[in-house]
Amino acid sequence: CSSDLLALVVPLGSLTRWLVVGSSTSFPVDELLSATGSSLALGVAAAVATSVLALPVAWLVTRRRSRLGTVLERTTYVGSALPGIVVALALVTITVRHAQPLYQTTTMLIAAYVVLFLPRALVSQRAALGQVPPLLDDVAGALGAGPFARLRRVVLPLVAPGVGAGAALVFLAVVTELTATLLLSPTGTRTLATAFWSETGDVDYGAAAPYAALMVVLSMPATYLLTRESRSRRP
Repeated sequence: CSSDLLALVVPLGSLTRWLVVGSSTSFPVDELLSATGSSLALGVAAAVATSVLALPVAWLVTRRRSRLGTVLERTTYVGSALPGIVVALALVTITVRHAQPLYQTTTMLIAAYVVLFLPRALVSQRAALGQVPPLLDDVAGALGAGPFARLRRVVLPLVAPGVGAGAALVFLAVVTELTATLLLSPTGTRTLATAFWSETGDVDYGAAAPYAALMVVLSMPATYLLTRESRSRRP
C-alpha cells in the first residue's frame, strides 16, 4: 500500500510543483483544448475499434475453442509484444510503398493502436465471456431466439462490464501513447502526449505540466471504471 501511495504522490507532487512554480508555465487554452480533443477522439475511436474486433476472437476462444480462435488470439499477442516503434515503422513502410493515400491518416493511426492494444480488450472480454454459462445461450436458442438475438439480449448485457473494462484499458494506453502517434498521426495533429513530449524536449517543464495534468484528468474516468469493475469481481 505504501509503495502504491508513493508511486502516486511523487509524480503528482512533482507535477503540482511545476504547475505552480515553473517559470515557463502557461495555459494556452486553444492549444490545450485542441490537444485534449484529439486525445479524447483517438482514445474513444481506438477503444471502440479494439472492442469490436476483440469480441469475435474472444467468442471463438471461449465458446467454439477452434484452432482459428487460438491462432487469432496468439497473433494478437505477437503484435502487442512488438515495440511501438517497430509497429509504427512497419506501417509507415507499408503505406509509403503500397498504400500512400493512407500514410499519415487517422485510419492508419487507429490501425496501429489496434495492433498494439488489442490484447488489452481481448483478455478482458475473454474473462467476461468465460463467466457466462453457455447454458443461458442454449436456453435462449431453445426458446426460439436467433443467434443475433441471443447475442444482443443474453450475452452482451452480461459481458458489458468486461467489454467496458477492456475499452478503458485501451483508452488509457492511447491517451499516453507517443511513438506511433508521432510517426503516423496526420500533419498538424497534436495530442496531449505529443505536446508534452515537445515541451519537455525543449526543457520547458512548466509549459509541459498542463498537458500532463490533462492526461491525468482524462485518465480518471477510465481508472474509476477499472477500479469499480475489479471490486465487483471480488468474492
